[in-house]
Amino acid sequence: MPYSQAYGDHFYCRTDGRLECGHVFLDGNGLPSRWSDGGDFTIGELGFGTGLNLCETWRQWRAARGDALGTLHFVSFERFPLPRAAIDRALSHWPQIDRERAALSGLWPEAPDGHGAIALELDERTRLTVVCGPALEGLQACGLSFDAWYLDGFAPSRNPDMWSAELIGQVFGHTSPGGTFATYAAAGFVRRNLAGAGFAVERRPGFAGKREMLCGRRP
Repeated sequence: MPYSQAYGDHFYCRTDGRLECGHVFLDGNGLPSRWSDGGDFTIGELGFGTGLNLCETWRQWRAARGDALGTLHFVSFERFPLPRAAIDRALSHWPQIDRERAALSGLWPEAPDGHGAIALELDERTRLTVVCGPALEGLQACGLSFDAWYLDGFAPSRNPDMWSAELIGQVFGHTSPGGTFATYAAAGFVRRNLAGAGFAVERRPGFAGKREMLCGRRP
């Protein structure tokens, strides 16, 4: 179970991180059903971690799209990118994403320096960009607009900067009209910051016995 010494928290749910990704981030954003109409789609993520969300999303994207046209651009903001060996070791726990793990590990830098951006062409219709450094700085300099957000920083009690009103305001400003977000977090100040930024916020049952999670939409 990968654990961050910087934040004193695990990278994902100890029950099953891959299933948590499906319940919280994909289902919470109405995916993969929103991909059925074709066209390009851009996902933003706060906290790349081991790349688990990317790999599970990529797996479901390929399965859902078939021969349909359109590209997926997955953009993640990560302050401390992990080395290749750590990512490969963590993702090897799930045989369901073995194809995605092998492809990501084969392209990922052996030891990222934590600055700039890591841009990878995963396949002919899937791109990954990991913006290294503080998320607020990365978003302020970002010119993209996102169709869906995975808000997956460490727990708000361990990493409050990732859930600040200023950063959530940037997330809202970089969300397309009708765009969505989902997060496992349900802390009161997180909910208030999301609503204060302009999102319509909804509470849903969390994963693996967690009472609540949050999702929502930009009107």
